[in-house]
Formats: sequence, C-alpha cells, structure tokens
Amino acid sequence: MRNREYFRNKKVTIVGLARSGLACANLFYDLGSDVSITDNQNNNVTQRNAARLKSKSIKVELGQHSENFIKGRDFIVVSPGVASDSLPLAWAKQFSVPVISEIEVGWLLCPARIIAVTGSNGKTTVTTLIGKILEAKGEKVFVCGNIGNPFCAELEKMKEGDFVSLEVSSFQLETIKDFKPNISIIINFTKNHLDRYRNMQEYLEAKKRIFMNQNKNDYLILNSQDRTLRELAKDARANIVYFSAEEGLNPNQAAVMVAGKVLGIGREMCLDVFKKFNGVEHRLEYVTEINNIRFINDSKATTVDSAIWALENIASPILLIAGGKDKGLDYSGVLEMARKKVREVVLIGEARQKLKGAFKGLLPINEAESLEEAVSIAFSKAKKGDSVLLSPMCSSFDMFSDYEERGRVFKEAVFKLAKDKLL
Repeated sequence: MRNREYFRNKKVTIVGLARSGLACANLFYDLGSDVSITDNQNNNVTQRNAARLKSKSIKVELGQHSENFIKGRDFIVVSPGVASDSLPLAWAKQFSVPVISEIEVGWLLCPARIIAVTGSNGKTTVTTLIGKILEAKGEKVFVCGNIGNPFCAELEKMKEGDFVSLEVSSFQLETIKDFKPNISIIINFTKNHLDRYRNMQEYLEAKKRIFMNQNKNDYLILNSQDRTLRELAKDARANIVYFSAEEGLNPNQAAVMVAGKVLGIGREMCLDVFKKFNGVEHRLEYVTEINNIRFINDSKATTVDSAIWALENIASPILLIAGGKDKGLDYSGVLEMARKKVREVVLIGEARQKLKGAFKGLLPINEAESLEEAVSIAFSKAKKGDSVLLSPMCSSFDMFSDYEERGRVFKEAVFKLAKDKLL
C-alpha cells in the first residue's frame, strides 16, 4: 500500500455506514487515523456494520447527524448513497472541511493499475469480464467497487503489478479530487438518477469526471455508437479508443474486447472467457423452477433500459415484479416491450403509484406490500411455461440496503416457496 503515512493521526469522519463506509472506517483505524462515523439510518444494516468495526474507539452515531462530527475534521469521506445536499456535506462546506469519496481514498493508497468502468447500464458485467480476461492471462486482479468488496476493503492485499477492475458510479465520481485510473471506460449514457441530478447534462458532467485527471499515458475507452460519448473525446487528454457492437458480440463484450487489446490480451482469449461466462449475480440470474415456472433475479436492473434488455432476452411470457425508490425516470419506455412479453405486473415500493400510472390500461396490475408477497402473487398468477422476473427499474433504498440485499430476499422468497410446494 502506498502513501499510508498520509492518513496517520488525521481526524476523519465517514458519512454513511454501509459497505464502503465500514471498509473505510476499518482501513483508517489500521492507518492510525482518528475515526468517526455518522449515519442518519439506525436499522439492522447500520447496527450490524457498527458491530463489525475493528475498535470501540471508532466513534459512531446512528439515526442522526451531529455538527460536532463534522466540525474540526481534516476531511470527510462520503459514501455513494449520501445526497449532495445532505446536512453533513452542508456543514463540511460551512466549516471548510474537504470532502472526498471512498474511491479517492482507495486511489491514494492503491499500488495496482486501475481500470475504472462507468456507464448507465452494464457496468457490473463489464467490470467482471475485465477481471476474468486478466485472470485468464495469469494476472492478479481485484474486482471491486460497486460489486463485491469495496475498493478500500481490498487494498491491504494489493501489490505493485496487480490490477484493479473497479466499477464506479456517478455518485462516487462527484467527490473525487485526484482519482486517476490508467484505463477508464464509459460504456453508455442513458436516462438515470434524475432524482439526484437536475438534468441529463448534470448527470453527464458527473460521469465525465472519470477521465478528468488522465493524461497522455492513460486510455479512455468510449462507445463509438453513442453520439454523446463520442463528443467527450474533445475534452479528454488521454488516448481515445472506441468500441462498438459487432456481429457475435454485444456492446458489453465489445467494450471488454477493446480493453483487452489495450491490456495486451488477445481476441481468442477474450472470446473463450465470454463463452465460459455464466453472468453475474442479480443480473438476469436464473434462480430455480417451480411447477414449470422459472424465477429470474434481475435486481441489478435499476433503469428502464436494463429492464427492456431483460424482457428482450426472455422468450417465455413474463410475470414482472417492478418497483422500489423512484429515480425520476420515465417508465413509458418499457411499455412497448412489456406489451409483447409481459402478462401481468406486480408492483412494490415507493414508485408503485407512478408505475401503476404507466401500466394502466396496458396490463393487469397487482400490488404488494413486500417482495415476499410479490413473489407469492406472481406465482399464483403464472402459468406453466411462464417466467417470474424481478426487474425493478428502481433503486432499492426504500426497502433494502442495496440491490444485492433485494436480490437475496427475492431468492430466499423463491426458495421458501419451492420448499412449501414440496411439503
């Protein structure tokens, strides 16, 4: 780990005690920092993570934010889910306390070569596949960020000459300062997170930060078929490399193929990895079959485009479970594909009424108070040969800590249903 002395005796407050916040807190404790954590949620997740802290000397407040956790600190580390207008960040500005993200901390300490992946859809798949082609080449690689372990949780294991395949969100990029990946990839750019950003341009400006510190020794990989992304080339100092979908390759695979070329990995090795790849958890993941009804976990689908992709790739009639925390998206984009593929919808979460308005008059609509109830309703409505698909088009934060917890709850409900049917 490089620059480890930089954080010794520094007074650090972490805002948010989810996975990245927990990883940061334990890392800073190991580095000799004075660590505090503040989270306005006091629930099973934050309580469980508080119990996983390495020392009782780490000061924790749950269920509120207090000014004294911010004032006089050397810097604030903000977790991805924390809104830019939150109280801790307002206080940080008032007291002139620098604010950085977890990936900034990771970059400062990381001795490995970083490949950073962002985009509106497909980040997890591309990040995972880059890790797999590097493994196929015999390299030591850490796949982290928004998937798997947080960046900061893996730093102690990394050495010079290793690689990091890092999934990064626009939220994480908002507060970087010097973060500079050797290779950055922007897969695509479509409507997303309009609950956080005032407009698409503001969302794009956040995404562009992935390459703002890159220079002529670095690479920026862009989708040549996306006009908005092509135009970013004029703002970049890095070497620009384009990818595009081609026969036999989807856009995600095409992006990985180009990244492989930059990394010195041959086409045949990449194709072999693609052939063996079974997908990622929570992304069009086959769960099980009950009475000839298939259950598919697509909890990672938090946008309309992701849900459309899922619907396009399922041949059977579908019982669609959707809903969660609305991200300010227009759900009308899914209607044409839903008309062709979906028999009924089951709606959950805060976005139920908005989704109900979008689907009204098009399909039979059911509502559920919980994901478990939604699974039960969908199964009762399904016919032999159908698929029950969780593809929410919304974030998970109204009911769950993240999309992974939502996916796990879905699978648990399905397996419980399967067990009950066997009794």
